[in-house]
Amino acid sequence: MAERGWSALVVADPANLYYLTGYNAWSFYVPQCAVVPASGEPHLFLRAMDAHGARHTAVLPEERIHAYPEELVHRPDVHPYDHIAALARELNVFVDNPDAVVAMELDAHYLPVRGYLAVQRALRHARIVDSEELVNWVRLVKSPAEQDEMRAAGTVAERAMTAALAGVRSGRRECDVVAEIQAAQTVSVGGVGGDYPALVPLLPTGVSADTPHLTWTDRVLRRGEATTVELAGVRNRYHAPLARTVCLGPPSAKLLDCATATAEGMEAALGSMKPGAAGADVHAAFTRVINAHGLSKDSRIGYSIGIGFPPDWGERTVSLRAGEETVLEPGMAFHVILGMWMDGWAYELSESVLVTEHLPEPLTSMPRQLIVNE
Repeated sequence: MAERGWSALVVADPANLYYLTGYNAWSFYVPQCAVVPASGEPHLFLRAMDAHGARHTAVLPEERIHAYPEELVHRPDVHPYDHIAALARELNVFVDNPDAVVAMELDAHYLPVRGYLAVQRALRHARIVDSEELVNWVRLVKSPAEQDEMRAAGTVAERAMTAALAGVRSGRRECDVVAEIQAAQTVSVGGVGGDYPALVPLLPTGVSADTPHLTWTDRVLRRGEATTVELAGVRNRYHAPLARTVCLGPPSAKLLDCATATAEGMEAALGSMKPGAAGADVHAAFTRVINAHGLSKDSRIGYSIGIGFPPDWGERTVSLRAGEETVLEPGMAFHVILGMWMDGWAYELSESVLVTEHLPEPLTSMPRQLIVNE
């Protein structure tokens, strides 16, 4: 903030609120934020009924947790950020003069446009700028304690995927398989219990598998179809996503060939993920392999991960794609997802990994191959 000349930062992304303050509750559907002044301590602003939850989870003292009145929720004539901005001025965490620069997370999922306009009305002299995901970028390199949380999340992901691969069988309903996945994502095993994921399990099946991000129905799984399964293990909000593909009955030659090429591409991508390599280098290593097999992929092949809240488990910083110049460092974490979406079919393979001083550390140990069930 000092380098950028900011006088205050408004943080609305629930993942960033958790990272900075420890606050953790399903309250992000109403306006809430932290205001971090350049000089002084951060303050947390929440709906009145949620301020009590902050006293249970946040590391801030009670005098820096502020509640806005319940009567401001879902009103057309006034907005909670009107109250937040006025109180922030009283507390001197907002300074309204021509030299003041207030940064806001303008691309955060839960910063409403009306909230931005309310701050703009309250600060008639200060300049408001986009934070450009500053806190997200600070989160990019994980501490040793965070890396341990990622490893625990990988343990949860592995047991959830094990349940998924066992459950995808001919004659079963998609929803019943997902029920087993969700149980495995939550249950405690060896003292490690799972947290709720930022995304629900994704289960595109048959011809619909050519489109990512579809969820599930009560449709019966049929022999001859392939299902792509994407899910995550979560521990204390740290996510380890994982994707695999299951074919019911003998796979087609094109699916087998794609699986072989993608597995080789994964090995090449992971082999290139060393400190000093750029994100574009990882993408290039994968691309060379699949191009040699006559395949191509337009979308990115991965992104940084860590803390996640709905609707996304990505950190929204580094993408593994052509032109990505960010250099990898030990402690960074990535979901390397190789989704090959074709016309009427697909193949998915992914790994969540930690960048180390040498080769990356996978957070799970699931086989990297097409799974064939009956």
